[in-house]
This record gives sequence, structure tokens and C-alpha cells, in this order.
Amino acid sequence: MKALRRIQTTSSSSNPSSPLTSPRSPSSSSWIHLRSALFVVASSSPSSSSSDRARLKSPWSHKKRKRPLRAKQWKRFFTSEGRLRNGGVDLLRKVRRRGIEPSIRFEVWPFLLGVYSFNSSKAERVTIRTWRRKEYERLRRECKRLQKHNNGTLKLNIMQDEYDWPQAQDTDSLCSDEVVSARESLSSDEDLGYMSGVSCTVERANSSSRRITNATISTLNSDSSDSDSSDESEVVQVFQSSATPDVNPASSSIPRTEEDFVTWQRIIRLDAVRANSEWTPCSPSQAAISEDRACRAAEAVGLKDYHHLEPYKIFQAARLVAVLEAYALYDSDIGYCQGMSDLLSPILSVIPDDHEAFWCFVGFMKKARHNFRLDEVGIRRQLSIVSKIIKSKDSQLYRHLEKLQAEDCFFVYRMVVVMFRRELTLDQTFCLWEVMWADQAAIRAGMGKSAWSRIRQRAPPTDDLVLYAIAASVLQRRKLIIEKYNSMDEILRECHSMAGQLDVWKLLDDAHDLVVTLHTKIEHAFS
Repeated sequence: MKALRRIQTTSSSSNPSSPLTSPRSPSSSSWIHLRSALFVVASSSPSSSSSDRARLKSPWSHKKRKRPLRAKQWKRFFTSEGRLRNGGVDLLRKVRRRGIEPSIRFEVWPFLLGVYSFNSSKAERVTIRTWRRKEYERLRRECKRLQKHNNGTLKLNIMQDEYDWPQAQDTDSLCSDEVVSARESLSSDEDLGYMSGVSCTVERANSSSRRITNATISTLNSDSSDSDSSDESEVVQVFQSSATPDVNPASSSIPRTEEDFVTWQRIIRLDAVRANSEWTPCSPSQAAISEDRACRAAEAVGLKDYHHLEPYKIFQAARLVAVLEAYALYDSDIGYCQGMSDLLSPILSVIPDDHEAFWCFVGFMKKARHNFRLDEVGIRRQLSIVSKIIKSKDSQLYRHLEKLQAEDCFFVYRMVVVMFRRELTLDQTFCLWEVMWADQAAIRAGMGKSAWSRIRQRAPPTDDLVLYAIAASVLQRRKLIIEKYNSMDEILRECHSMAGQLDVWKLLDDAHDLVVTLHTKIEHAFS
């Protein structure tokens, strides 16, 4: 009734000559006012329209933006046994809103990336850490053996785990010219053009090449002690209950050759030496590394031609080589492709121990590995999602892209592959990835699936937050694209020129609006 009285008062004062206020038809006037009141109430209902939902404030808007997760808050999230309270919900909600304070990232990231379960106790995590360190060290020993025996006399033995792992998808198809061209854009320097077709060349290896064999654990562990084996068996149950990777290196559906690994090693070393040093402010301890220690690290991984580099760059290059080589063995279906070093560098700048950085990278690659498949299925699906978001949000922009034969959104290829790493500063990358990882961790933990939780969270957690952010970055430039660009090459150059020009929180705010209004539609279209 109060709403009705407000409407009547407003209507009377704003338009005295209106028929609604005529004294000659009081009953008609009252009925019209009542209908107006009912319409206003109905249209303000939360479920009335997508435009109303779009007006909901995102957690990244300027008005709601809060401070990042701090050390004191982080400690309060744990019980006396060292388990995260409330199943990690409070942690994810905080990280999702504003990210993490730099001083505690090395502690929080392993939880976000699935290295440790939210329900694991402190004692269980110590056991898991020990087991994982040994597995990483075995992979490194295998890398060294292959390096010493790259003449093919020693067969490659890949770690065989005790668990049942889902089999990776077959990736037989060759690279298309488009993918080759796009991969060239990932090169750090112009002289890295040779990288564009490397992964394709590896895949077309001669059928008479020496094949990689999946040996037993006993073969791989030939230089391990009996006590090590007994220790491992004790942690298997804990490991399974905590966090298990989705990819088994031993379940490779593609026969790999030793020549493949030798090629990967060569490419990894070239990429590592050319890696940028943007990470140095984030890791003062690594930046202050001594020349002697840096050279010892380089020699340990067989790194050459590094003497022109400063010690901290040598040390970073050595760490990149160590972890990327181990991952190439761990997931031999993917091996190594250019762009992986872009994803690993930020992790190495935060996580000081190589073995823990490796497992964080494994957790990251559970989702990102599909960006590097030779059959292009993963990357094309993601480009299709970006295209669908743009089409659903802005039909005029989409029609312009169709006219330019750019509606497949191939111009954002680089953004998708390295998840904005080239377009954002390192600190901005941290912020975006932390929010993205929090969403993915929420989905892994089964959070946000009910209708109630979706209403409460406004935008539900999504595996594809980075794709909504990519679409948002294109939509932010819609006027420029429509009015000035007449080819996909021009749009591609515009996307590449975004580097250093983006506001990551504005990007997330716009992505939030897209998730709220389009998530259900996009999810159904690609389910």
C-alpha cells in the first residue's frame, strides 16, 4: 500500500492534467494505479529479467572491492588440526573477491591448484609433500638419464602410478596453417619463428623411431632404496583422498619417441634462456641469487649458452628447464609446447621449491593442457565459447565480425592459450589467475551448484571465467572494432596492443556481468 500511495502521489504531482488524476473517474484511476503498482513490484522481482540480474554488483566492482586475503585471516581459516574451516568455502569466497596478499601466496596457491585437499590435516599434508617430492625427484632422474643417453640406447621409462587414471584423448591430427600462425604470435622474440611448427614436426616423427615404453615402477626406481618404496606405500591412501591429478603419464594414447623428448629438451632450453625477468620484484630472494649457485643450477639441468645472463636469470632459466622437462615426461601426450613457459614462470616466482612448483603446475595444467593439444579440440571449443558470448551480448559487433570472417574469434588465440599472461602485468596476472583458480576449486569441491547458492553468490563459479574476461576485453573495444577495423589482422593487432593497457578489476567486473546474464545459456549450449 505504501508503494501504491507513492505511485499515486508521484503521478498526481508530475502530471495534473492526466486522466489518471481526473476527479470524474475515481474508480478508473484507482484501478490503473493498482495495476501500475503490481507491475512495478513484479518487474523488480529477482527472477524477472536478465537486465535486473545484470545490475547486481559484482565482487570486483569499485564499490564492493575489498582488501586481499592477509596472513592473519589465512591463519584463522584453519582448525587446530590444520584443516580448512567450512570445507574451504570461506577461503574461496575471500580469494574470489580480491585475491591474495603477496606474502602468503606460496602457502595458498597449492590449495587453490589442488595440490592439497581443503579437508587434509597438517600431518597429512606433510606426508603428501614428502611423497610428491620423491615422485618429482624420480622424474628429474629420468630426465638426466635421457639427456645422457640421447643416442637412443636407453629406453624411456615413464612413471607408472598405482592408481586408475582417465585415459587422455587421442591427438592424431596435424597442425593447421591457422594454428601455426597463431603459435608464432606466442614467440617472445621475432627470431623464434622456428617454434611455430615444432609440435607438429614432433608428431610426424618417423615410424621407425625408438618408442617410449611404459615400464614398471621397479624399473624406474632402480636406484631407489627399499625404505623409499615402503614409505610410498604408506601415503597412497592419503594421497588418493587428498588431491589426485587428472592426467597419467603412463596412460599415453600416443606412442612417443626418444627423439621427441630430445626435441622438447632443446626447445625448453631455448625458451628458458629467452624468458623475461618481469617476475624479479615478486621474488627478491631469487633475484639476489649468487653467481655460483646459479651456475650450479644451470649445470645440473644441462643448460648451455647462459654466460651472457645475469645470475638471477640463469637461476630462473634452470628452474624452468627442470620443471618443464619433468612435466614433459609426466604428461607425454602433451610434452612441451611453446606457451607453457609463460604459464610456469609466475608459479616459479611465487613457489620457492621446485617439487611443489611442479605439482602446482600439474594442477594448473589439468585445465590448461587442452590449450596445447595437437588436434586443437580444446582451443577451438574455447574460441567458440568466446564467440558465443560476444554473439549473445552484442549482435551488432558479431555481425561486423561475420562480415570480416572473424566470427570464430581466432584473434584472441594468444589470450586463450596463455590466459592473458601476455596482455597483463605479472601482478595483474596473479589477480586474474587467483580468482580463476578459486572458481575452479569451488567447482571441484561441488560449491555453488544449487539454485540458492547461485542467487547468493550472484555469479556462479565457472570453469571458463577467463573466457568471459576475454570476451569482455573485446566488448570494451566494440566501437573501435566496428568503426575502424576492416580485417581480422587489424583486430589481431589491436588485441596484441592491449598489453599493459587493461584494468584487471574492470575486466573482472565486466566478466561478472557476462557470467550473470549468459552463464546458463552458454553452459547449456556447450554441455
